[in-house]
Amino acid sequence: MKHSLDILPLKSWLDTGDKPLIIAGPCSAETEEQLVSTAHLLANTGKVNVLRAGIWKPRTRPGEFEGIGSIGLEWMKRAKEETGLLTATEVATAKHVEEALAAGIDILWIGARSTANPFTVQEIADALQGVDVPVLIKNPVNPDLSLWLGALERVNRAGIKKIGAIHRGFSSFEKTAFRNEPMWDIAIQLKGIAPELPIINDPSHICGNRELIPYVTQKAMDMDMQGLIIESHIDPSVAWTDAKQQVTPAALADLLDSVSVRKPESNNPVFEDKLAELRGQIDKLDDQIIKQIADRMKIAEKIGEVKRDNNVTILQINRWDDLVKKRIQLANALNLSEEFTTKYLELLHNESIRKQNEVMNTKPIAEA
Repeated sequence: MKHSLDILPLKSWLDTGDKPLIIAGPCSAETEEQLVSTAHLLANTGKVNVLRAGIWKPRTRPGEFEGIGSIGLEWMKRAKEETGLLTATEVATAKHVEEALAAGIDILWIGARSTANPFTVQEIADALQGVDVPVLIKNPVNPDLSLWLGALERVNRAGIKKIGAIHRGFSSFEKTAFRNEPMWDIAIQLKGIAPELPIINDPSHICGNRELIPYVTQKAMDMDMQGLIIESHIDPSVAWTDAKQQVTPAALADLLDSVSVRKPESNNPVFEDKLAELRGQIDKLDDQIIKQIADRMKIAEKIGEVKRDNNVTILQINRWDDLVKKRIQLANALNLSEEFTTKYLELLHNESIRKQNEVMNTKPIAEA
């Protein structure tokens, strides 16, 4: 997949030195006192670059708190004046963009629900024409890399070069410990497609509860993400929205102190030689694995011929269930995760079915 992004590196529009970008603040601006007091506590940590707060809140159902509205922008201005922190908020319409820019908001972000709708993204992009403001774009609710990349491209084509992505996890039918499944592989794919694109991790929305935030935060730093956007409230117990996933400014400071930020590369020649040696071993194994998979598919084609000639269906669920059970037992014994093994087997199985389907819908040579 190719991209056509023309963007500026993060350090050219917000230099944080060797440290990751930290955006923090309450999920929602509730009252002027709540927002400004939280901002002061965050600024006093010396670890936060940008104050975030939701002014307009897209809620799942009507009747829930949908944001304090435009008056909250005045509170953001006051917080910025008193603390020196830059400010950021979510926009979902052209009117939001106009009001946020008029109030001097420094960074805008597009939320997951908006990213999922190209019409909404285009409306926002049109409102950004001729404006020089950083825009961060959250991944769409559903795990669709093309949709995420498309939103980035739409905003970029409006002339915005200060662009970043926010990885906030994806909805999933499976119930897990996370509010939104991280699906790190999708963020990694985006990084591969656009290596120069800053990716900011949102552990608050991935976790849905503050207990898991340290784990996801460290994982994000280990994945070489350029920053974090974390919800922080002066008193999360009384927060009007997403109380369980917000942390106090003091807790945020402790969290950031505990995170190990590692370098993406090293200038140590001994390290580089050792890494090259180990990567060479992986390359050889990968070649062997690909060749063995190709051999496996040739056998799958022969199985398809046998099934075709005997008028037997492709899918035989009992065989599949037995195969998965045995392979997972072996994988566990070899210290491979059950999740990885299951996904790997599903990919193999789907390709085998595709191969068999091709064979079974082709007449034998004798009948051709």
